[in-house]
Amino acid sequence: MPLLFTPRLRLLPLTRTLIIARLEGEDFWLPCDTPDGPLDVFFPAAWPGDPLGAFPFYLTQTDRAGEVPENFVAVTRADSWAVGQLGSKGKPSAAGELEIGYGLNPDVWGQGLATEAVGALVAHLSARPDVQTVTAQTALHNRASERVLEKLGFARTGTGWDEEDGELTVWAH
Repeated sequence: MPLLFTPRLRLLPLTRTLIIARLEGEDFWLPCDTPDGPLDVFFPAAWPGDPLGAFPFYLTQTDRAGEVPENFVAVTRADSWAVGQLGSKGKPSAAGELEIGYGLNPDVWGQGLATEAVGALVAHLSARPDVQTVTAQTALHNRASERVLEKLGFARTGTGWDEEDGELTVWAH
């Protein structure tokens, strides 16, 4: 899986090694592979936020390289801190729709990093021949997440429901 870059972030593949390290501890440093060689990345206790509960499932989804397909860790270029996670939710539908999810640590909210990261992810996924439409869902009370999608050109296409978040807005790009 490729590494993705934005002006302020590196998007590194979410790996089996990383998932196990996070399940075993809260704050930790881990060397991650980059084109320039290993990069020591700090993973604070706030990382990855809500997706942590899905990590045992992600362990079952790793590929031969030990990566969770199309899932990335957002790492700051300035200080090599893990500040979020983002990726696809499964495989494209028969119609070529692929849903994404994303979240950043609260201490970096409001800095535009989510827009950078999600923009890079959408560009990456849209270049795949099996992806025609990238979709996302946001909770009605999550205006910041809605703004990320609006800035990237997503359009509201309907509503959905989630047991945890309640009514959702469905988006497409």
